Amino acid sequence: MRHRMKRHRIGRYGSHRKATLRNLSREIVEHGSIITTTPKAKAVQIFFEKLMTKAVKAKKADKKEREVALRREIFKALGDRRLVNKLVDEIAPKCLDRQGGYTAIYKVGPRRGDGAEMSLIKLVIEE
Repeated sequence: MRHRMKRHRIGRYGSHRKATLRNLSREIVEHGSIITTTPKAKAVQIFFEKLMTKAVKAKKADKKEREVALRREIFKALGDRRLVNKLVDEIAPKCLDRQGGYTAIYKVGPRRGDGAEMSLIKLVIEE
């Protein structure tokens, strides 16, 4: 039985999948948008939305201890302090009034080499 097994596996074993999601998330924070295959975009959207929620909670935190704890959780996922600071200090303040939906996926057509469906995943930020 496959109870509680729902997950985007994207054709990788566990540690490789985790590294792929981490790298894609880092690129989204750094560049604001990336073009990747549709299954990877759907998988990283779930992963990144959770990071954004933690970043928004860290920005709204009234206690310094809570903010530090959330920053550490984000650091555990991204692995770069510079990106954590950018996510919490620059990107999260623009999303304080949002109730989720921090990213959007747009289909851009097939890849030329193998015909894989490609998508653009980008941050939805009101300036």
